[in-house]
Amino acid sequence: MGTIFSKKEKSRITEQDKAILALKKQRDQLKQYQKRINNNLEKDRELAKKLLQEGKKDRAKLLLRKKKYQEGLLDQTDKQLDQLEKLTQDLEFTQVEKQVIDGLKVGNDALQRANSIFSVEEIEDLMLETQEAVDKQREIDTLISGQLSESDEDDVLKELDALLLEEPELPNVPADKLEPELPNVPADKLPSQPITDDMLPDVPTSDLPQVEKSDGGAKKIAVAAS
Repeated sequence: MGTIFSKKEKSRITEQDKAILALKKQRDQLKQYQKRINNNLEKDRELAKKLLQEGKKDRAKLLLRKKKYQEGLLDQTDKQLDQLEKLTQDLEFTQVEKQVIDGLKVGNDALQRANSIFSVEEIEDLMLETQEAVDKQREIDTLISGQLSESDEDDVLKELDALLLEEPELPNVPADKLEPELPNVPADKLPSQPITDDMLPDVPTSDLPQVEKSDGGAKKIAVAAS
C-alpha cells in the first residue's frame, strides 16, 4: 500500500515547457522595467523644466543627460523584448510541430496494422474469385435467355414497350344482361269484390282499462273485472 501511494506520477511538463515559461517571465520583467523607465523619463523631464525656471541650468543639464542614458537603455530593452518574443514563438511552434509528428507516427502505425490484416496475395485471390463469380453469373443469364442475339433482345424490349402502351380491353357483356328483368303485368282487370262485415275486425264488448297516476309519477292500469 505504501509503495502505491508513494509512487509519483510522471510529470507532463517537458523541458520545452519550462523554457517557454522562463522566457515569458523574462519578457514580463522587461516590460515592467520599461514601464518604470518611462515613468522616470517623464519625471526627469518635468524636473529639468522646473530647474531651468529656477535658474539651475547645470543641474537641469545633468538631469537631461541621465534621461538620455535611460532612453538608450529603453531602446536596448525593446530589442531584447523582440528577441525574447521571437524565441518564445519558435519554441511554441516547435511544440506544435512535435504534436504533428507524433500524430503522423500514430497514423502510420495504425495504417501499417490495417495493411497487415490482408496480404497482396489474399487481395489478388479475392479479386480473382469475384471475377469468376461474375463470369459464371453471366453464363447462367445467357443460358436462361436462350442465347438470343442482340437484335432479338431489342425486338423483345420493343414488344414489351408496345404491350405496356396498349389499353386493357374490357370483357364483353351480353346485351340481354344490361337491363334487369321486370315481372309481367297482367292485362286483365283485377276482379272487384264488395267489402262485408266478416272482413272487418271484432270490436271488444268489455270496458277499456283505466289509467291512474300515483304520487311518484308512475302509471297504474286498472283492469275491469270480468
